[in-house]
Amino acid sequence: MEKYRLSPDELFWRCDPNQFEFATTAELSSLEGAIGQDRALTAIEFGLGIEDDGFNIFILGEPGTGRSSTIKKILRKRAADRPVPADWCYVLDFEDETRPGLIELPAGKGKEFARDVETLVGRLAEDLPKVFESKTYEEQKNRIETEYQEKNKALFQKLEQQVSDEGFILQRTPNGLVLVPKKNEQPLSQQDYEALSDEERAALDRKGEAMQELLNEVLRQIRDLEGEMRREVARMEKDVLLSAVGQLFAELEEKYQAFDRILAHFESCKKDLLSRLEEFRPSQGPQITLPGLKMGGQEPSFDRYRINSFVDNSALKGAPVIYEPNPTYFNIFGRIEHVIQMGNAITNFTMIKPGALHRANGGYLILDCREVLINVFTYEALKRCIRNKEIRIEDMAEQFRLIATVSLKPRPVPLNCKIILIGPPLLYYLLYQLDTDFRKFFKVKADFDRMMKNTWENVQQYAQFIATHCREEKLLPFDPTGVSRVVEYAARLIEDKNRLSSRFLDLCDLIRESAYYAGLQGRERVDTSHVELALEAKIYRSNKTEERIQELIDDGTILVDTEGSVVGQINGLSVYMLGDYAFGKPSRLTVRTYLGKGGVINIEREAKLSGPIHDKGVMILSGFFGERFAQDKPLALAASICFEQSYAGVEGDSASSAELYALLSSLARLPLKQGIAVTGSVNQHGQIQPIGGVNEKIEGFFTVCKAKGMTGEQGVIIPAQNVKNLMLKPEVVEAVRNGQFHVWAVATIDQGIEILTGTPAGEAQEDGSWPEETVNGRVDRRLLSMAEVLRKFGRGGEKSGEKGD
Repeated sequence: MEKYRLSPDELFWRCDPNQFEFATTAELSSLEGAIGQDRALTAIEFGLGIEDDGFNIFILGEPGTGRSSTIKKILRKRAADRPVPADWCYVLDFEDETRPGLIELPAGKGKEFARDVETLVGRLAEDLPKVFESKTYEEQKNRIETEYQEKNKALFQKLEQQVSDEGFILQRTPNGLVLVPKKNEQPLSQQDYEALSDEERAALDRKGEAMQELLNEVLRQIRDLEGEMRREVARMEKDVLLSAVGQLFAELEEKYQAFDRILAHFESCKKDLLSRLEEFRPSQGPQITLPGLKMGGQEPSFDRYRINSFVDNSALKGAPVIYEPNPTYFNIFGRIEHVIQMGNAITNFTMIKPGALHRANGGYLILDCREVLINVFTYEALKRCIRNKEIRIEDMAEQFRLIATVSLKPRPVPLNCKIILIGPPLLYYLLYQLDTDFRKFFKVKADFDRMMKNTWENVQQYAQFIATHCREEKLLPFDPTGVSRVVEYAARLIEDKNRLSSRFLDLCDLIRESAYYAGLQGRERVDTSHVELALEAKIYRSNKTEERIQELIDDGTILVDTEGSVVGQINGLSVYMLGDYAFGKPSRLTVRTYLGKGGVINIEREAKLSGPIHDKGVMILSGFFGERFAQDKPLALAASICFEQSYAGVEGDSASSAELYALLSSLARLPLKQGIAVTGSVNQHGQIQPIGGVNEKIEGFFTVCKAKGMTGEQGVIIPAQNVKNLMLKPEVVEAVRNGQFHVWAVATIDQGIEILTGTPAGEAQEDGSWPEETVNGRVDRRLLSMAEVLRKFGRGGEKSGEKGD
């Protein structure tokens, strides 16, 4: 037994505080980058460096391993050296107002352009209406009207002379101009007309028809002159308006002469202004204004000439780094806002708003993969943007409408952005397997490990990490003992003396809590006592259930023996997982063996209380017995295995070695020491295999033994492979040092059964037999006798059957 017993130094790895060359972490420089993530950092550098399509990055790893904080630091540092991307502006397309135009400008120019145009719009609204009130406009209009009035007058004078020469008078009536025959310069009366002879009347009528045609011709000429006058006035007004508009635009055209797209837009604006000439004339009569309703007397609007400074990068000092915590469709790809006026939803190009992808264009966009997947449309639209290399703003509700509605269709923005998704490994592998597009668009995998090697360099970086965190959050600094205890806790988290945890979220919480308790005590630095206090306080906040179970063991409600020896009974060890807290407690496991061919019956399985892994562990036991004891005889064995007082599900194979020990004990009729608990899985060759939760299991049984009374004979048997996982509490280590408690590490069932029974296991001899008075020898004889008895019963049955026949 002594050769399998572990020394106190093997139960815990101690981080020596003397290796640190500082008084407090305040003396250390800040940590740059991540600790122990060389593989992931290499992948990130590759993904950020390559510019080819599809080499976006998926960062996978467990939450709390520093995935988000690390990539943000890397991107901020890298983005500072990259050029600031261009600004983007939306303008009205006067040919198709439903498809706003897009203008690209150097960084900072978009905001300036929008501000300049806003000033221009103000001047247009102020100056253009005054054009039609100016003296110059009135003079030119009066000149044109006077000129055409003279032409009209000349036509009428000539017409009147011709009519008079032919014996007619031109009279004006409410119905228009009328030709009337005259006599002695007076209109011919009806009586005089009737007194004329037929030949005179006919001649007069012929003259009247000719004069009427002449009148109609003159009237047509007058109408043509009036049309010419209106057209001349319109040309004049356009010239006057164009002159005024040209003066207003001239300054901006000179300023932006290097931007052809802006100059073309200005030309379109001027053409549109000329086409709206009627709106700029002074209104006649009272004005009627209703909200959202444009009446005839309302002032003209110049909003259509404004600029939507869609993406403004004037404040950037490098490439943008955008993290969108809520990646809804509209938050990522932008939206078109509406306002409700008179019961209608009104929008225009100035209400187009950018999304995170627009703001990150030319830089980097960081998204949480889970959030992307749970938001409708986002993932598919993101792939579509990557595939088409453009960001298109669309109304997704349009797909579900029965009737199509008129809406804006903004022109898409070209996409040049590195997209980084962050998620757990499960999501990465599911997407890779189920979505063929995923592997094309996210070709770089950066895998953040949950652990790192326990090296001197990494321990020193841990100290820098603590220093950086204290500096950033203005916490009390740690002294070397405090740093050492945090590093030891990191090894405990990962359950490996040769590894340190990368779950920095948990470590940051420990740093904060330790600094808090140091502050309560009025200390200027955090030492190991404060870290211990924080750990104990965290356990106290979470271990209510553990204490309740311990109380049930103490008062005998849950039956657990820690003294004496019993045949076919052993203490197995289980781990209870309650969210962020895990603890171990012993469970009594009993085995009963008897004559039969039923094999090993797992009562938990029959009651449907066990999981598949536990069932597999029990089935392995049959393979062990068959290989070791059934080479020269059949197994005439029936056995039942049960976890006593277990009313919930049982899963895992860590109790399979305990079940095998109890089976051997029952068959050999050798009692097992109840002061020794067992954990470990077993294979068909009888080799003990490692398990998880070894620290919690040992500490759980230690707590029970301490409550019931330490005898110096108590302890736990663990797999030899789990020795490297031991990071036990100082209380347990001290008890082992004082000989009150023990931990044994075994590699085979034979080694464990010797500890539990105090009897040699025995080795198979050349003829296949086993030495007498060994555990294996006693089991072999018992199985042989059971086979003989079963054979005799079989013969008796055959004879009885023959006699009956």
